[in-house]
Amino acid sequence: MNRLREFYEAEVVDAMMKKFSYKNKLEVPKIEKIVVNMGLGEAKENPKVLEAAVNDMAIISGQKPIVTKAKKSVAAFKLRAGMNIGCKVTLRADKMYSFADRLINVALPRVRDFRGINPDAFDGRGNYTLGIREQLIFPEIQYDKIDKIRGMDIVFVTTAKTDEEAKELLTLFGMPFRK
Repeated sequence: MNRLREFYEAEVVDAMMKKFSYKNKLEVPKIEKIVVNMGLGEAKENPKVLEAAVNDMAIISGQKPIVTKAKKSVAAFKLRAGMNIGCKVTLRADKMYSFADRLINVALPRVRDFRGINPDAFDGRGNYTLGIREQLIFPEIQYDKIDKIRGMDIVFVTTAKTDEEAKELLTLFGMPFRK
């Protein structure tokens, strides 16, 4: 079993029950899934860009990503419905906890001039979205093997009802929020 999952079951549940005075352990919010998304606008001209992004994301997440397609045609972007425009991966259970552990303890501290992540990026329903500008912060990615620096969106989907509960949950997991 994963170290972060054991920590959740031991420490986080107790701390959340005290702070929010839950009556049952099943009321305590938990991280349901982590979705990592990489949008690639240049993939419509060059399909090799998509292959490289899929390989990078597979290395980072430890799971094969799916290719996302455009839902609508947009003439201004020269985009037709059904064109490949990105990739995403949904992590659950042990892979989710191991990715969160690597993100919080290894990748985020490697960001240049890092002062913490934005505490205001909650959506009102207890989910947190984090944008990363370059995939190089993950130690699995080798600098000389990448063709282009790409960013990604990481969404923490929780079972929390409010942003306050979700922020406390992620803080207990060690998420470095800016003060």
